[in-house]
Amino acid sequence: MSRSILFGGALLALLGLFGLAVPLFTTEQSKEVAHVGDLKLQTTQTTAYAVPTLVSGGAVVLGIALIGAALYRRA
Repeated sequence: MSRSILFGGALLALLGLFGLAVPLFTTEQSKEVAHVGDLKLQTTQTTAYAVPTLVSGGAVVLGIALIGAALYRRA
């Protein structure tokens, strides 16, 4: 049980650090606009997302707390 808490805490802390390092990311999605015979018209839509600093920092703190709890429980 404490091993899964340790792994989950480490994963959460790493995701939080990644969110602090890369707070903005974009995705692209291609959509078919029209289809006439063999002709296909597509458009690419780019969407930007921002990860709030508070959420990333909270994930780091919670991950470290889970790691500490797992190590404390193991001892």
